[in-house]
Amino acid sequence: MRSPPPSVVRYGEHPDQVANLHLPADLTEPRPVVVLVHGGFWRDRWDRTLMTPLACDLAARGVAAWNVEYRRVGQEGGGWPGTLHDIAAAIDALADVPEIDASCVVAIGHSAGGHLALWSAARHRLPPGVPGTGPRVAPVGVVALAGVCDLARAALDGLGGGAVAAFMGGPPEQVPDRYAAASASALLPLGVGQLLVHGARDDVVPSSQSREYVRMARGEHEVVELVELDADHFDVIDPGLDAWAAVVERLPRLAGRRSG
Repeated sequence: MRSPPPSVVRYGEHPDQVANLHLPADLTEPRPVVVLVHGGFWRDRWDRTLMTPLACDLAARGVAAWNVEYRRVGQEGGGWPGTLHDIAAAIDALADVPEIDASCVVAIGHSAGGHLALWSAARHRLPPGVPGTGPRVAPVGVVALAGVCDLARAALDGLGGGAVAAFMGGPPEQVPDRYAAASASALLPLGVGQLLVHGARDDVVPSSQSREYVRMARGEHEVVELVELDADHFDVIDPGLDAWAAVVERLPRLAGRRSG
């Protein structure tokens, strides 16, 4: 049975404060949902259509998908703190979507979206006053596909031609409090199951970002798994390749567990 066309749901007034809701064809009761967060180094030249093939694949498998757009660097309000505010608001908006079981949310992000997905699961650890505190909806599992897990390291390495400093409004030495509140590695432990998938041939975000994050997370006794494949940066968001198959295989477990 073919899934119905996605609906566009607004979670704010800006044109990019929207999400596409992909629902399975056989929906009869509220379903667990996968939040999809696209990458593109937080810049406005990329949008949520990067994740549409994954959203369609999930709906065809009977899984609801929430494909999120957000304000990005190059747009008014994008970057710190607007982008983080939008991710938080988009996920919190699931509490008002009747087709969704907001108690069972898994966040999946690619590249810079991997950073945002991990961050979304760390919101309960944010200090007061930081965008995104006080979550209404919290992911119970996270997947980072070729994720930028350590913002300070990524800034030092110059990933994306200075993309991190542009997103954060400066390098780590100038705005250290921002990096402490935005980098997934600085917010460990997250307290949810995590899967990191990275291609060994990735020349956009090095696989060392995921390997070092996993090392740190295990040091915090997190439930975390790394799958490293013979793949490049974009292979990991191709629904026909092994990386996505590895994610789909693990989704039920991620949706049902929290780390101690």
